[in-house]
Amino acid sequence: MIKKVKASLHEKLIFIFLILLGVFTFGFTIVIKNKCLFVKNFDLQKINFEKPKNIVVLNAECGNVVIELYPEISPNGVERFKELINLKVYDNVAFHRVIKDKLVQAGDLEFGKKNQLDYGKIGTGKSGLGTIKSEIDAQFDFNRGSVGLARTLKYDTEDSQFFITLDDEPLFEGEYTPIGKVIYGINVLEKIKYSHRSEYVLRPDFINTIRMYQ
Repeated sequence: MIKKVKASLHEKLIFIFLILLGVFTFGFTIVIKNKCLFVKNFDLQKINFEKPKNIVVLNAECGNVVIELYPEISPNGVERFKELINLKVYDNVAFHRVIKDKLVQAGDLEFGKKNQLDYGKIGTGKSGLGTIKSEIDAQFDFNRGSVGLARTLKYDTEDSQFFITLDDEPLFEGEYTPIGKVIYGINVLEKIKYSHRSEYVLRPDFINTIRMYQ
């Protein structure tokens, strides 16, 4: 006859600890794999926009980013941005330059397309529409969520690339053409993949779509 061995209190505590450890590990793995788990999304149909014709919806992996454009500040920059949006050329374009908690940059239409990435040239691509002049004279505060057109080291070289700030950047004022600000969904951009070693990202995240709200 086999006698049952009664577990001691110490053994029971170890068993409970192992179960809790397993549950914690499983849950932590789920959270790590799903970077969008705690990103808050919203219903666009429930938002009453004052100027719907100047609203842009950028869709990325973790949801929608809503941008309000300011044509009264940068008419040429906003016009170029809208033109490219309406051509749908920003779809599947990489967030090729990302500085953690500082900014994300995208819009290289020549070397930043998904499945056609050129890591040696990304960040230098053009739209084919030519450059436009910098619009930097109007008062604009480059605080968190500001959207601006990227350029080379020279003024009047803005084209298709744009950046969105994740922090206040007062030194950008008077240096870059502002075109708008994020009014919803900044937390979506904070989940964009970045590199600890470089501003330029290997195997980057991509814009799914950018559309005008109306």
